[in-house]
Amino acid sequence: MRRTPQLLALVLALGMAAVSTVPAGAQTVVGVTATEIKIGNTNPYSGPASAYGTIGKTIAAYFKKVNDEGGINGRKINFITYDDAYTPPKTVEMVRKLVEQDQVAALFQTLGTPTNTAIHKYVNQQKVPHLFVATGATKWDDPKNFPWTMGFQPNYQTEGRVYAAYILKNIPDAKIGILYQNDDYGKDYVKGMEDGLGAAASKLIVLKQSHEVTDPTIDSQIINLKNSGANVFFNVTIPKFAVQAIRKAHDIGWKPTHFLNNVSSSYASVLKPAGVEASRGLITALYTKVVTDPQWKNDKGFQDWVAFMKKYYPEGSLEDDSNFFGYSAAVLMTQVIKQCGNDLSRENIMRQAENLKNVELPFLLPGIKVDTSPTDHAPIQQERLAKFNGEYWELFGEIFDAFHK
Repeated sequence: MRRTPQLLALVLALGMAAVSTVPAGAQTVVGVTATEIKIGNTNPYSGPASAYGTIGKTIAAYFKKVNDEGGINGRKINFITYDDAYTPPKTVEMVRKLVEQDQVAALFQTLGTPTNTAIHKYVNQQKVPHLFVATGATKWDDPKNFPWTMGFQPNYQTEGRVYAAYILKNIPDAKIGILYQNDDYGKDYVKGMEDGLGAAASKLIVLKQSHEVTDPTIDSQIINLKNSGANVFFNVTIPKFAVQAIRKAHDIGWKPTHFLNNVSSSYASVLKPAGVEASRGLITALYTKVVTDPQWKNDKGFQDWVAFMKKYYPEGSLEDDSNFFGYSAAVLMTQVIKQCGNDLSRENIMRQAENLKNVELPFLLPGIKVDTSPTDHAPIQQERLAKFNGEYWELFGEIFDAFHK
């Protein structure tokens, strides 16, 4: 079609009019407008890991609080969260929807090792901030190969080394039996234990038993571990199977020194359902204040969380550490967005996430802080051991620092 000078003038005039209607200062980056920023999330609200679904609900409640208080730098948070049922193919589907259809500015606290593994390459290819993932796999701290992904909690290998150090020092006749989930999550913990034991690993570990997340029970594995003669039990399971393992060991009279991985240390979703007596004496590694521990009763961070729960998530349990976890993760994400100012480009969101220095979070134990850099995508790297005394996890020993920064 031949364009006349009059037509070209009309097109230019309409274009200038369209430009002039864009609000001053409005962002033109993905997932951001002058009034909101979109944050995406997947969580297992159903399926075998549904005990963790409360984390996503806590985060949603916290962002509602932020919005009620005026948002961040004048923008409200539009938190979009989908149920992936802890199923990797579903996670891929939901994350593609968040990135390609919902066009979120960033992904935050996507939960689970197998599920995050399924989206790891994709989100980095798309250059979407993949922040503070709710899994402790070591792979999330790999800024050279995956610069858009960042972990949150101490990694599983570090935790495994903490238990190994305790065993070597305190249980000279140790015969270790291990139960682990047959995926990257479970294998990461096992590698940490084996690395921590060093040359003694092949001698001290008498039996390893794996299970699939789709298995109905792990009763046979517990029986096999007892029959192996193991007097130390390293329990690497998510809450559903942790409950079964604790209860079955108790029912068959197996009483090893029992190390329970941190991700299943919740009183409300694991210890209480398994039975308080069956859970007594369990050992775990903590980096957080435990909500049932009376020593935090007058702690300001704890009190602020309780007040928040009562107002914004009253149906959530005050005995479930997952709710304190989700709350604190949301506090950290809010800090990152605040640091971004008015530049909410994906590049700057990532830049600010890599520039967290000595940040204190409400749920962290005294002395443990958040630090990140462009070459360090592991925000929390310190832990302490604790033993369940029948009422709460009782801390003992010194802070274990995985790496000196």
